Amino acid sequence: MAQMGTCSLSKLLFFFFTTLLLVSQLIQCSITYDKKAIIINGQRRILISGSIHYPRSTPEMWEDLIRKAKDGGLDVIDTYVFWNGHEPSPGNYNFEGRYDLVRFIKTVQKVGLHVHLRIGPYICSEWNFGGFPVWLKYVPGISFRANNEPFKMAMQGFTQKIVQMMKNENLFASQGGPIILSQIENEYGSQSKSRDGAAYIDWAAKMAVGLDTGVPWVMCKEDDAPDPVINTCNGFYCDYFSPNKPYKPTLWTEAWSGWFTEFGGAIHQRPVQDLAFAVARFIQKGGSFVNYYMYHGGTNFGRTAGGPFITTSYDYDAPIDEYGLIRQPKYGHLQELHKAIKLCEHALVSSDPVVTSIGTYQQAHVFSSGQGNCAAFLSNFHASSAATVIFNNRHYNLPSWSISILPDCKNMVFNTASVGVQTSGMQMLPTNSMMFSWGTYDEDISSLGEDSTITAAGLLEQINVTRDSSDYLWYITSVDISPSELFLQRGQKPTLTVNSAGHAVHVFINGLFSGSSFGTRENRECKFSGPVHLQAGTNRIALLSIAVGLPNVGLHYETWNTGIRGVVLNGLDQGNKDLTWQKWSYQVGLKGETMNLVSPSQDSPVDWSRGSLAAQNNRPLTWYKANFNAPDGDEPLALDMRSMGKGQVWVNGQSIGRYWMAYAKGDCNTCSYSGTYRTTKCQSGCNQPTQQWYHVPRSWLKPKQNLLVVFEELGGDASKISLVRRSVTRVCADAYENHRTIENYSIESNREPKVLQGAKVHLQCTTGQSISSIKFASFGNPAGTCGSLQKGTCHAPNSLAILEKECLGKESCLVNVSHGKFGTDPCPNMLKRLSVEAVCSTSSTTAQPNSR
Repeated sequence: MAQMGTCSLSKLLFFFFTTLLLVSQLIQCSITYDKKAIIINGQRRILISGSIHYPRSTPEMWEDLIRKAKDGGLDVIDTYVFWNGHEPSPGNYNFEGRYDLVRFIKTVQKVGLHVHLRIGPYICSEWNFGGFPVWLKYVPGISFRANNEPFKMAMQGFTQKIVQMMKNENLFASQGGPIILSQIENEYGSQSKSRDGAAYIDWAAKMAVGLDTGVPWVMCKEDDAPDPVINTCNGFYCDYFSPNKPYKPTLWTEAWSGWFTEFGGAIHQRPVQDLAFAVARFIQKGGSFVNYYMYHGGTNFGRTAGGPFITTSYDYDAPIDEYGLIRQPKYGHLQELHKAIKLCEHALVSSDPVVTSIGTYQQAHVFSSGQGNCAAFLSNFHASSAATVIFNNRHYNLPSWSISILPDCKNMVFNTASVGVQTSGMQMLPTNSMMFSWGTYDEDISSLGEDSTITAAGLLEQINVTRDSSDYLWYITSVDISPSELFLQRGQKPTLTVNSAGHAVHVFINGLFSGSSFGTRENRECKFSGPVHLQAGTNRIALLSIAVGLPNVGLHYETWNTGIRGVVLNGLDQGNKDLTWQKWSYQVGLKGETMNLVSPSQDSPVDWSRGSLAAQNNRPLTWYKANFNAPDGDEPLALDMRSMGKGQVWVNGQSIGRYWMAYAKGDCNTCSYSGTYRTTKCQSGCNQPTQQWYHVPRSWLKPKQNLLVVFEELGGDASKISLVRRSVTRVCADAYENHRTIENYSIESNREPKVLQGAKVHLQCTTGQSISSIKFASFGNPAGTCGSLQKGTCHAPNSLAILEKECLGKESCLVNVSHGKFGTDPCPNMLKRLSVEAVCSTSSTTAQPNSR
């Protein structure tokens, strides 16, 4: 009996402690919110997030990207879920390779960050068809993003599948996983004002909450998001935003780090000073969650770019560039901002700001928790004038369009306009890899329509025919020309007019190329009108209509048309001949696509011509293939396609994406960080191809005999295609003597601030590189910017020697900024700075052709 009692007591204690442990785990995994912040494990948090989209990079890149994000001060990784990538046909799912969502989230968990999973399932995102699978358009009776039963059934089915997949892997925070937030719908905005928009949003919210994930749901740009769903802000600035209920936190789901690029448009850049200013403005107004869209933009591989006309590059001027390299100073300056915000976290989440005016354009936002914690944000909203202000009986200098952060209401540790981190210069450099064993194949035009199973009276809408299985659709018909036609006798040519709903068209008459027409993002429609060579008898007209990505945004964009919609022949004896409603045959895709010419794993079904490439130059509708060996090193790679026109490119069967040497139009004048940012500011690349380089992931390559296949629509010189490497070639940095920065400020365990003196200049090359030379160094009052630095009137003559001694041959170096470091003071009573420009090099910088 005594033993039984002991056993019972042991079991009781075991049960008690097990229950206690389980309860403890549940408490540790709780995610809630109040008006101040998202609450994780009972603690309010200021959360810094960044968007990294798993299909826009490779699984081999994911961990490195996420670790760089963590090092940059991020707490959360944000990603959409890409429905059309996961369910390419009804009930057939793909969660492999770049679409391995579970692996991506587990990688985030491994690195130690949280996840915001934006299920949508509408995503916009400049992604093909806004993330919806094209087959969804053909569900009977469907109407996208509306209170429509067929749509709601499909949307709920996919959302449930994703949620259940996450639950099965214990990935929600309520299960101990990393997912702390989920999003349903996306930027519904003005559509909610439609007849049934409010009913649809109410349904979507209830459907999502009913899935019982244990984490909050959000809706971005949806003012009417019903409880308990949190409405959030997207934009270049969100300090104006307030949630729709006083008990919801203020969240910014998309702080745009730059902007997307379209073929024919300039490159958009957003100065980091303005981005940091926007984030600090949001935080000082009581914001507690900021997500950079994008933190790493990546690449629209394959035919995933939407728009239409969105480029293959989705770089977005993000802190981590398309290739996975850190973009400086954007990355480092934001990293400093995040450190400064985190020093203020306790005061920020414990109190509301008290706002006082300290000048005409200047304000102080003060957070005081009542426990001795005080943080202040001092802002100057003037777009061109700096200001000196008095706050707490101290003087502070505020640059124009900036905010200074004082974690203790005394010491300024960060200013949004004062960039104290290095600037890095990137270049595309030659590799030691050459293309060899070139072959060409002309797309077969002569047999077009012979095997066509689609004929119709009139012109069919393109996507209804292709179902987006290819960018290409042939429209084929014929016209009989009488030998008595006057234009034949006079040597004239009639005019063919082709009207297209978009996005591009190439015209062929009797197998010969007659010209092209292209739409733009502003106007998808295009029109070809030109003379055509017709002969007596039957003439065949073949129109190759091309889609350049399906629309991703717009009210009921699923109803928008693509393809040819009118064809008229002018200049005949009887006047105009309308060919629109005569019999047309259709061929989906290219013969080369049907024969899978891009595959590296099978014998070619065609005989590739091995003649001189020079004879093939500027021939339309031509396939090219070559072999190449992987280059040395581990720097990111890209194909330089500037010698080509427009088409698609594959490496080892993997689609690199669409290329197009469309020249950029825009306003590429000087760029100032100050003043409200718009996409018309800070453009670059005008009068150059919008995109010249196309990312080739290293993980897609073999050491030897890699297969390159190019389909060229217009004509180009394939012999000049080359593989280049993206490399950091120059780094610049400067700092003022004794300047207080986030690096020399800390808060002690008793929450007392500790300020250290001694600013440092930090130079950092990328992994595998070292500092090979110091191009410029001056301690004094140097002038200019990176690439054009010059000595001022005050200069320590031993500056260069000291920097060479400290830095040459090293991957990184830290140099103290003080006159003691440089011996005698070169100019007493003057605030001095150290400015440096260094060259970074790999161990071997000379590119040599590799053997075949």
